[in-house]
Amino acid sequence: MQTQAVKIYRQAPEVKTEDQRWSVAEIENLFRLPFADLLFRAQQKHREHFDPNEVQLSTLLSIKTGGCSEDCGYCPQSAYHSTGVENKKMLDVSEVVKAAKVAQQAGADRFCMGAAWREPSAEDMVTVVEMVKAVRGLGMETCATLGMLNDAQTKQLSDAGLDYYNHNLDTSPEFYGDIISTRDYQDRLDTLERVRNAGMHICSGGIVGMGENLTQRAELIAQLANMDPYPESVPINNLVKVEGTPLAETEDLDPFDFVRTIAVARVTMPKARVRLSAGRQQMSDAIQALCFLAGANSIFYGEQLLTTGNPEVERDRALIDKLGMYPFSDKH
Repeated sequence: MQTQAVKIYRQAPEVKTEDQRWSVAEIENLFRLPFADLLFRAQQKHREHFDPNEVQLSTLLSIKTGGCSEDCGYCPQSAYHSTGVENKKMLDVSEVVKAAKVAQQAGADRFCMGAAWREPSAEDMVTVVEMVKAVRGLGMETCATLGMLNDAQTKQLSDAGLDYYNHNLDTSPEFYGDIISTRDYQDRLDTLERVRNAGMHICSGGIVGMGENLTQRAELIAQLANMDPYPESVPINNLVKVEGTPLAETEDLDPFDFVRTIAVARVTMPKARVRLSAGRQQMSDAIQALCFLAGANSIFYGEQLLTTGNPEVERDRALIDKLGMYPFSDKH
């Protein structure tokens, strides 16, 4: 007698409304869903709020490179690590405008300016404010990542018209001390609160593949998703291992675990732009395509991030075309 096969389906976590908090356990359950089920759920959320075939192109420029006084274990710009990155002075405003124009002509609609220091000085802020105003004058969306800020500095940036401020949480509160010792988690949360109170949008995400476990990855997502409101922009970075940094020999993250992280970010923060960020150069086109399917709808665009490489513009354009996708700027 032929026995009838019994199919067992794993129950999906309960669907939440926008104002409900996510527990770490609930986010862990999302990570543990069958891959196809998780991506299906992420696609559903994505399509509720975005054109599923549209991708925002952002370009990142290092306006002050090297010599940072923080000891972040992943960062080649830290003065604590010998990575060959030269300590350079801040770029002139004219150099930044020139780079922004090149990015705009290549199709980018958001221009991000990053500086390697713990926090900007009063003199630094004068120049940065000029840069923000000049880039905004080109009609581009502006973003800056300048480390910790005080109330006066967030007001200066807001008055200059800065659209987004990037300040990543990097990892979970529990794992944070294993990566950075020169500032604590609350310092990052305080800066983000000041940015929000000054009326700017928040760009905040993290880095995966630094040796964290699943629970710690879920804790990072919970920190982001439970902000009120959660960040409008969420960059998810895959660790780029740089020789000379403490994390250079870290075991590679399984690419499917990275895709799962994108999907969980999309499910828990459905209205955010989830940005596929550092680490793309090491990803195959197939894995990047899965990330888009999982809800990523923004990428850093251009052949250089701050100091690490990024896929060539031609390769990105070819992949976007191959997938039948199109840049946000092409429709607006």
